[in-house]
Amino acid sequence: MSATVEAMVEIRSVHKNFGSLEVLRGVDLSVRPGEVTVILGPSGSGKSTLLRTINHLEKVDQGWISVDGTLVGYRRDGNKLYELREREVLRQRTKIGFVFQNFNLFPHLTVLENIIEAPVSALRRPRKEAVESAEKLLARVGLADKASSYPAQLSGGQQQRVAIARALALEPKLLLFDEPTSALDPELVGEVLDVIKDLAHGGTTMIVVTHEIGFAREVADTVVFMDDGRIVEQGRPADVLDHPTQERTRAFLSKVL
Repeated sequence: MSATVEAMVEIRSVHKNFGSLEVLRGVDLSVRPGEVTVILGPSGSGKSTLLRTINHLEKVDQGWISVDGTLVGYRRDGNKLYELREREVLRQRTKIGFVFQNFNLFPHLTVLENIIEAPVSALRRPRKEAVESAEKLLARVGLADKASSYPAQLSGGQQQRVAIARALALEPKLLLFDEPTSALDPELVGEVLDVIKDLAHGGTTMIVVTHEIGFAREVADTVVFMDDGRIVEQGRPADVLDHPTQERTRAFLSKVL
């Protein structure tokens, strides 16, 4: 049960059930620091559930996950795992940024307030310092002029870029994206993917669940194909996307390419 320090993320023999439905069936995955891993697969294959186990939004039923050498959601005592208190889990989550498909911004807060909320409340950063950082992040995602706007005044693409800035405000070691463009109108997808590409080129460790095959080909270090709760195939984008070895991968790609 020891974690490999070379990996930023270690997922080992992870199982997850919802009642009698087995959603994850023994998933193993390693992600090295600075790498971008893109997870593809049909709806219901377990992609989003796997992502949510990485920051303990979903508890695993079997197996374990570590981020940067630290077990997520549990402490180990001998051969047993004991779940951490909620306060300790929340502290761990500050190191793992999560960008949801539906933005999850606070509608009653301005864009700036959305971004500084966690650094001030969770990390106890001075407000002035958090505001300066937030302004830089807004410039980075191309929204420097939207600090005083409310989410309802923004397009979906702009809201998602604010959500990315909010995730970055905690200076996480890892960024998780759960289908970050699936709720967007087609003409807004590019502006969000451009921000994620910029982060990838800057060396941010990321795991991205997406249906955007072109993005996977361009940005991913590793492409993972999931089906029926298992990793069916993984490798370099050119190998998995152009020369898949598994029939299930070929069948999926023939429908989306």
